[in-house]
Amino acid sequence: MNGVGDAVVRIGPALVVVVVLLAVAAVVVNRRSGLATETLVAVLRAVAQLAALAAVLAAVIPHLWASALFVLLMASAAAWTSARRVNPDRSGFVGIAWCAGPVAVPTIVIVTALLVIGVLPARGIAVIPTAGILIGGAMVTTSLAGRRAHDELRVRRGEVDAALSLGLLSRDARMEICGPAAASALIPGLDQTKSVGIVTIPGAFVGMVLGGASVWAAAAMQLFVLVALLTVSSIAMLVTVELVARERL
Repeated sequence: MNGVGDAVVRIGPALVVVVVLLAVAAVVVNRRSGLATETLVAVLRAVAQLAALAAVLAAVIPHLWASALFVLLMASAAAWTSARRVNPDRSGFVGIAWCAGPVAVPTIVIVTALLVIGVLPARGIAVIPTAGILIGGAMVTTSLAGRRAHDELRVRRGEVDAALSLGLLSRDARMEICGPAAASALIPGLDQTKSVGIVTIPGAFVGMVLGGASVWAAAAMQLFVLVALLTVSSIAMLVTVELVARERL
């Protein structure tokens, strides 16, 4: 097989064997941490979901309305995932609805604005990948910030009670404790942005170059993705901490 795929990896039986071996290695290594089963499930889901994604995208990309519906589906799945991570006790419909705020709303607003001003072409091939990258980043930040906030509140419960005894409102007392800790959820995005081109060469850049774009166009696109991703992640972190402090998540 020749083409863009072969420019990155050679697609064939050897690749299948390598992927299986890497998956087995990840499962074996994660047995000690108790995440072997979850790792296996993640790999199997990735196989099934990528196959389904290829089939679905072939059908929805030619139609903007179908692409918009697909973005809403991605946003719903991301909100559900974050709700389960942040607080399993509130992962029902209400928890998912609250998580949709930090996970989906910033991306939808930004993508809609880019479409209106003409920066982003009104085509599924442009809308779906852009929205997917941003929603994915917001989902990860929401999950990390939410879990970190809950962990901090649980460990430092005495300090929350002390703040309440001094007259602070419940929201303010909880925010005082969980806010700084939850901000650590932004570290991966900050490090990725600071190290781009030095430590990492991101996928959007590589994909555009392999697709025939100039390196300068690829660099501009990658800069947009990184800055937009950092923006939605920052908003997601702030909203998540606020929701946790107000005991909505």
